[in-house]
Parts: sequence; C-alpha cells; structure tokens
Amino acid sequence: MATTVGAAGTPRRYLHSLWLLSARDLKVRYSTSALGYLWSILDPLVMSAIYWFVFTVIFHRGSIGAQPYIVFLIAALLPWVWFQTAVTDFTRAFKKDARLVRSTAIPRSIWVMRPVLSKGIEFLFSMPVLIVFVIGTWIWGEGDNVAHVGWGILWLPVAIALQAVLLTGLGLLVAPLCALYTDLERTTALIMRALFYASPIIYSVQDIPGVLRDLAPFNPLAGIFTLYRMAFFPDMWDGRTVLISVAMSLIILVLGVWVFRKLERPVLKGL
Repeated sequence: MATTVGAAGTPRRYLHSLWLLSARDLKVRYSTSALGYLWSILDPLVMSAIYWFVFTVIFHRGSIGAQPYIVFLIAALLPWVWFQTAVTDFTRAFKKDARLVRSTAIPRSIWVMRPVLSKGIEFLFSMPVLIVFVIGTWIWGEGDNVAHVGWGILWLPVAIALQAVLLTGLGLLVAPLCALYTDLERTTALIMRALFYASPIIYSVQDIPGVLRDLAPFNPLAGIFTLYRMAFFPDMWDGRTVLISVAMSLIILVLGVWVFRKLERPVLKGL
C-alpha cells in the first residue's frame, strides 16, 4: 500500500482524493433521489420490521437472541447493510469508472477504499434507527424488553474500525478478481446471500449448537457483531470470538494487499 500512496505524492493527498470521490458518491446518491437521506433510514427500518415480524410474531423465536429483540436485531443488521453494500460495490469498483481508473494518477486502491468510506458514512447516517428503538423500549417496554446502555458502548468505535479493516482487505481481494473474472460478480452475490444466514444477525453466537459454535468465530463478522451488541447486551461478551475475528480481519487485510499488488497491472491492461 505504501507504494501506491507514494504515487499520489503524500498520504494527505491520498486521503483528500479518497474524501472527494466518496463525497461525490454520496452527493449523487442523495441529490438524484426524492427521499434523499431518508433512504439510509428506510432501508434498514423496513428490513428490521420484516425480520422482527417473521421471527417474533410468526415463528415465536423462543430463546434465540436477546430481549429486546428488535434492538438485538438492528444492532447487527445496520453494520450488515454497510458490509453488504460495500462488498457489492467492490465487484464493480474498477469497471464503474474504468476511464478514470486508467487516466488518473491517483492510487488504484482508492477505488477500493471509496465504498468502505461512503457506505460507512451511510451506516452512521442510519444509526438514528437504532437510537429510536432504544428510546422506544424506555417508553413502552417493560422488564426484559427495556434496552440498557452500558459501558459496552465504548466498544462501538472498535467495532467500526475492525469492520473497516475487514472491508478494506475484502475490497483489495474482490475488486481486482471481479475485474479480471466477470463471473465472480454473480458468485459474490450468491455468497452474500448465504453469508447473511451464516452470520449471527438474527441469532447470537451462543445460540449456535454443537461443533458449529466452535467454527462460528472464524467468520470475522461474528466478533464484529458481538462488539456492536455489547452496548446493550454486555452478557454477550465472548473474548475468543472477538480475538479470532480480529486475527481473521488482519489476515484478510494482509492477503488483500498482496493480491492487489499482484493483480493491479493485469487489471489496468484489461480495462
């Protein structure tokens, strides 16, 4: 990564270029939409309502998750939306602006980092959804259905930083591979559908039975979602899951940097 930063002159210029491109994405997204910013709230809000209705009203989820379940659900669903939308953008990161990628002198890794930042900002914009439901449990909830904000909220910045590391590594892997092999874009979409149910979003790591529970932490999202939920459910702390997630995220980042450096030139030739 150091060599690509140097291509732009300084890390400061790298960050400035990254911010300009991310800000452009956000401006285009919101300026061409009648609802604008409200989409950042409506999308996760509708998803949360659907899953809450299905698993609490229809299936009576029983002991899965924790109370209040809507807070438990949204605390993982919002970062999942960040993860999913960023990975989707990675698959077309180079093809979307192929002319700019070829003609500009800025490091090509910026085209990968752009979705991490822009979708991360949208994630922060969606946080009021969680806050509203937390406050709602204070007003209308009783007993276990009241969300309690504790010291675990201090883990929130750690969760955000760890997810950014994971997404950066995945972006450096996915973006060049999808640019070289078109079929991988559809393959990634299928993997994302399966990963939703393989990740502790509608359930917790503690709910996973048998041997699968030992394997669950090797999905780095398991530890990340645990950190997000710590703000409201401190009893869910699982040091092993978090540590394995940290290790997996760093491994994916290192692997992503190596793959990106190997494939950067072939990608540019193929654009």
